[in-house]
Amino acid sequence: MAESLLNGRGAGRFQAFSGGSHPTGQVHPLALETLHANHLPTEHLRSKSWDEFAGPDAPPLDVIVTVCDRAAREVCPVWPGRPTTAHWDIRDPAVVDGTEDEKRRAFTTAFHELETRITMLIKNG
Repeated sequence: MAESLLNGRGAGRFQAFSGGSHPTGQVHPLALETLHANHLPTEHLRSKSWDEFAGPDAPPLDVIVTVCDRAAREVCPVWPGRPTTAHWDIRDPAVVDGTEDEKRRAFTTAFHELETRITMLIKNG
């Protein structure tokens, strides 16, 4: 969701990429639903490993932001070019157990937390 938010709201000022330590191979359907409900692009989104951004052919990265509440406890790769790094403690909505409504609310909550931080990043970027 962060990739779509920053690319969509950044109005061409940023090129965001998203990757994870354990990609599932598909973008979560509730993430797509949340992005559609907020009129953000989804057509180029795909599930990908963060390893894609750590190799010699990776696009240059200026800032790395980890966003899952568990990511702060994971070992991250060494990023080429030594970009600035930050961590946003946002609960991963994809791991929430419960009813469909509870899962949907978790995605909405994560979306709004990301939106708030990305808005600040855009204003200060």
